[in-house]
Amino acid sequence: MSTPLADDGTVSQVALVTCATFPDLWDDDHPLRDALRERGVVVEAVRWDDESADWSRYDLTVIRSPWDYVARRDEFVAWAHRVPRLANPAGIVEWNTDKVYLRDLSEAGVPTIPTEFVAPGATWTPPSEGEWVVKPTISAGSQDTGRYALPAQLPLAEAHVRRLLDAGRTVMIQPYLTAVDTAGETAVLCTPDASGELTFSHAIRKGPMLTGPDDGSIQPGDEEISPRTPSAAELEVASKVLAAIPGGASSLLYARVDLIPGPDGTPTLIELELTEPSLFLRTSPAAAARLADAIVGRL
Repeated sequence: MSTPLADDGTVSQVALVTCATFPDLWDDDHPLRDALRERGVVVEAVRWDDESADWSRYDLTVIRSPWDYVARRDEFVAWAHRVPRLANPAGIVEWNTDKVYLRDLSEAGVPTIPTEFVAPGATWTPPSEGEWVVKPTISAGSQDTGRYALPAQLPLAEAHVRRLLDAGRTVMIQPYLTAVDTAGETAVLCTPDASGELTFSHAIRKGPMLTGPDDGSIQPGDEEISPRTPSAAELEVASKVLAAIPGGASSLLYARVDLIPGPDGTPTLIELELTEPSLFLRTSPAAAARLADAIVGRL
C-alpha cells in the first residue's frame, strides 16, 4: 500500500480530536488510529482546546472524543469554524450539537419521539402520568439525563427541569419508550463507501441505561453493547434520516442513527449523532479499515 502524500509531497497528517479526559483517545478509536498508521498516515491525538495546536498543518482533522465541550458549546462551535479541513464540517457541528435539530428532522417527515422543548424563562406543565425522560438539549452521552414515573416522581422531575433551566440550558422532555428495556436501541453506523457516498457500515444494540432519576452516575461507556443486524425497516428509516440532513450527507465522514421501536413498532429516531459519536469500531472487524480508507480518500 502506497503512503498517502499531501499536495507538497510530504506524508499526510491527520488529527483525531479528543479532550483532556482522553488524551490518548477513547479506547474505541484506537482501531482507527492503528488502521491509519498502517496506511502510512501520521496520526496525532489533539485536544480541541489545545491553544498550541496548529490545525492548518493537518490534511484532515477528524472529531472523535471532545466530550468536555458541552459546558463550552459556543466555544467548541467557534473552534470548529476555525479549523480549515474538518470532519464532520463546522456547519454540521453547529446544527447537530443542539438536539433542537430533532424538530427539523420531524418536520422533514422523519419518525421521531414526540418532544417538548422548554427554553430558559419558559414554564413547563408536566404530564399527569406516565414515564418521561428529562435531559438538556446540549449534552453528550446520557449526562444530566433522568427517567421519571409520574405522578410519584413529579417533584424530582420538576427539580431536574428547574436545575437545568436555572443553569440557562434548554430542556427536552420525551415519553420513555419501554421497547428499550426489551429490544434495546439500534445504532446504525454509516461511513463512506469507495465512491465517497455515506452508506451502512455496521450496527450495534445498546441496552437500557436509564433506571431512574438523574443522579450523575451515568458515565461514557456504561452501555451494554453487542453487534446487531439491522432490519430492512431500520435501514430504510436511517436512509430517510440521512436524506433529511440540511445540505445533504455527501460531505459527511461518519453518521450514527440511533433508533428504537415506537409504540406501533416503527423504527423511531432517538438521536442523530454527526459530531462526536462513539462508532463502536471494535464490534465490527472491518469497520476501522473502511473508515481509514475513507479518510485516506480525502487526503
